[in-house]
Amino acid sequence: MRFATYEYRNRRQVAVVEEDGMLHPLPGARSLTGLLADLSGLPELLDAGAAVLDAPPGPHVCEVRLLPPLQPPTVRDFVTFEEHVEGVRRSVDGATGVPEQWYAAPAFYFTNPYAVYGPHDDIPVPPGSSVLDFELEVAAVIGKEGRDLTPEQARDHIVGYTVFNDWSARDLQSAEMKVGLGPCKGKDTATTLGPYLVTADELEPYRGTDGFLRLALTAGINGEVVGKDLLSNMSWTFEEMAAYASRGTVVRPGDVLGSGTCGNGGCLAELWGVRGRQDPPPLKPGDLVTLTVEGIGSVSNTVVAGPAPVPVPAARIRPRERP
Repeated sequence: MRFATYEYRNRRQVAVVEEDGMLHPLPGARSLTGLLADLSGLPELLDAGAAVLDAPPGPHVCEVRLLPPLQPPTVRDFVTFEEHVEGVRRSVDGATGVPEQWYAAPAFYFTNPYAVYGPHDDIPVPPGSSVLDFELEVAAVIGKEGRDLTPEQARDHIVGYTVFNDWSARDLQSAEMKVGLGPCKGKDTATTLGPYLVTADELEPYRGTDGFLRLALTAGINGEVVGKDLLSNMSWTFEEMAAYASRGTVVRPGDVLGSGTCGNGGCLAELWGVRGRQDPPPLKPGDLVTLTVEGIGSVSNTVVAGPAPVPVPAARIRPRERP
């Protein structure tokens, strides 16, 4: 089953999406995040969706503005593709290979839940950046609360999946990570989610015996394919990622877990690292980036000019007085 959040005639609604694109609104539901919090996981969400399918449909998806499927309370972005780490490290840090620590556990960082864009929204260039990049990922969405989960338990806590574009200002990222923190403003201004939340049961036919989802991933700029990979090239499953995310803390309904960027052209920086030059060039206003994930759908965003950065002074060198 597929769920969409959309705006139609100045109203925000949540609906089940039929194969032909017709929308069946869920009465009283204005937020998929809120709906997930009121339910207890995937079975109840499927029941809620099935209950509206016999009612007359609402508008078609082509008549509405699709919003992000949900507004997540937290967004953890993992880095689970070895090929991506190898290429981007060479491009951003000038280093070769993969850090040994990467193999120990599925590392992630928290990105900005207030900067989530819909599947067809314009994406402004981050203030002060001239090296904008896309990143093709898939996100798992948590459907019920859990703590210290095992990977086996985590399977029941993942309610569905959506396409995830982690927009990245590579020049800002490269500079600020020299401090040993981050990424900060390099990843802070835009994340695309969409077009729908596809429930976990829909993707079970793609699951291999090793637990990985074999989904084809494609990235294109202005109609030209620049990257293709398989989601099954991840080094950890989503269940293992969810278990790690819940270690010593909680995951809650609506939390988003990004797979990390796929390899073989899942972002420009990886290609720059492999080729030793910025080919293709960084994204610029007017560029259309389309990311497609088999079984889930496509998001297509146009880059537009962003605001100038608000000036902030450099650090003052202080005398280090003591009380």
